[in-house]
Amino acid sequence: MSELISPHGGELVNRVLDEAGANAARAEAQSLPRIDLSAKQSCDLEMIGIGAFSPLTGFMGEADFKSVCTDMKLSSGRTWPIPILLAVDEADAPKPGQKVALYAPNGELQALMTVEETFRHDKKLEIPNVFRTEDDAHPGVKQVLDEGDVCIAGPVDVVTVCVDPDGPEAFLDERLTPAQTRAEFAKRGWSTVAAFQTRNPIHRAHEYLCKCAQEICDGLLIHPLVGETKPGDIPADVRMDCYNVLIENYFVVERTLLSVMPAAMRYAGPREAVLHALVRKNYGVTHFIVGRDHAGVGDYYGTYDAQLIFDDLDPADLQIEPLKFEHAAWSHKAQGMVSAKTFPKIKGDQVFLSGTKVREMLGNGEKPPAEFTRPEVAEVLIEWASVPVS
Repeated sequence: MSELISPHGGELVNRVLDEAGANAARAEAQSLPRIDLSAKQSCDLEMIGIGAFSPLTGFMGEADFKSVCTDMKLSSGRTWPIPILLAVDEADAPKPGQKVALYAPNGELQALMTVEETFRHDKKLEIPNVFRTEDDAHPGVKQVLDEGDVCIAGPVDVVTVCVDPDGPEAFLDERLTPAQTRAEFAKRGWSTVAAFQTRNPIHRAHEYLCKCAQEICDGLLIHPLVGETKPGDIPADVRMDCYNVLIENYFVVERTLLSVMPAAMRYAGPREAVLHALVRKNYGVTHFIVGRDHAGVGDYYGTYDAQLIFDDLDPADLQIEPLKFEHAAWSHKAQGMVSAKTFPKIKGDQVFLSGTKVREMLGNGEKPPAEFTRPEVAEVLIEWASVPVS
């Protein structure tokens, strides 16, 4: 069996303290300046700590920030598409050389950080380059606009990986770190692994993409994002129920692994697709499914922009193979899933349902058709949609 793919940069970062180090950090934190993180920053900190953002060992400095914005590369020359920043209000900015304590939104100590530099948060540079728009109706743009004007950079030492182990998005049994997924792949004898990124329940078109990838790889990692998402997205605990019932009934369990990714969504379309691929490379994945409008929102990106961006990247640095899929749908005539590459278009033949239409059906207690989603998944969604919001 061949070895697993190397992490981005060649070495898997681990910034999580052992028990003795964590206890010492908790004691030290009591005398350090406090910084309260946003949900996005807390997610980023966890991703840095567990090595999912390898080769990053902390929040980015100015040289990396500018290079990523303009050239999609770290200052080292490694491909990296999105800045990973800790932006704070100017009044809260520590001085270089200081140590600070970073607290999660729930008030729990998450890490200590040694501040190596501070710099102005150039939002005019970041926003148009990363998001291809300056429209503050874009959730990622709005998120950056609301962040502080000073960035602090430096390595982190993580005290607590999952800051809310009792929360609805913890999923401790399925919250595998990159080191753990790599160990599981090796245990199962997988050297080629395809990953499917999702922030929604898996419908029939998604299932089709996953099954196609399984035909060419040893195994499949279903890797839903459970960090911060935008209002209106289906809650992570409901989505996890959907994934589990689907795997149990329609996938070969021995060839399928479900694990969550605690990242925050940026909705940055093409650039975020590249970030998602590099992150999966760190998890030990060799092939990454890139579908229609990956990580997009609204009409800000072209249907296949997230696939085209990979054509401009250095494959020797990227290493992970993007699997570019056309938009798939159920065909009544073919009696199966098809795409523009595999079946001719016939008016009225294919089943396409908008997210709005599906939510409307669920709200009325109606099952979406089996051609769109598996009935077991529909049952989970109907039960969720029928529960009154308290």
